[in-house]
Amino acid sequence: MQVTVDDVMDALANVIDPELGLDFVELGLIYGVQVDDGNVHVTFTLTTPGCPIGPQVTEQIEEFVGELDGVGSVETEMVFIPPWSPEKMSEDAKFALGY
Repeated sequence: MQVTVDDVMDALANVIDPELGLDFVELGLIYGVQVDDGNVHVTFTLTTPGCPIGPQVTEQIEEFVGELDGVGSVETEMVFIPPWSPEKMSEDAKFALGY
């Protein structure tokens, strides 16, 4: 079974920002997902470059995505360009956080 970008995004909805209590997909912190023959590459950012949860987030992404059927490997890439801003959040996340 081939894993899809949608499958990966569904799995990434389990990665929660502990400070905000919302998932990385809703917060707009997932910048990109590429799936190539079972190899998944996830590009993500954090709300601030100094945020201490980077290693924890990487572990969660690898765990949740790695559990999907058809995934051979998971590679994560943390980037800060473009910088994250509240405009990247879903409407639901903006509402939940009062934006």
